[in-house]
Amino acid sequence: MTSALTDRYRIERQLGAGGMATVFLAHDLKHDRKVALKVLKPELAAVLGAERFIVEIKTTASLSHPHILPLFDSGTADGFLFYVMPYIQGETIREKLTRETQFGVDEAVLGAGGAGPNRERRPLRLGNRRSASGSTVRVMKLVAS
Repeated sequence: MTSALTDRYRIERQLGAGGMATVFLAHDLKHDRKVALKVLKPELAAVLGAERFIVEIKTTASLSHPHILPLFDSGTADGFLFYVMPYIQGETIREKLTRETQFGVDEAVLGAGGAGPNRERRPLRLGNRRSASGSTVRVMKLVAS
């Protein structure tokens, strides 16, 4: 896969892995920026198909909110399905909870997924949110219920 993306992205290192995909820190060569490159695990695609990952891509692409990371790019490379989003340097909410024992009200509300009666009820795992500078929390992944 790395060779298929060499004209677009330079993969630097693995950032993490979940049950469905692996996320890499990459450098977007065209725009000269760091990005997170999420790649569907090929063994999962072979057994279960790529439909759930494609739904995740389409859902992410359709959202526009200051606390949800936008989709920059998506596609296939050497048979690997991937998508690209901004790289946010910082810690996950889970890491912050491990380090600190108490959050302020603003951080707790953002960490819990925001407030308001009209927001969509989807589970958001603590490891899928990243706190960058100050108390800004950005959602990195929506979890299908």
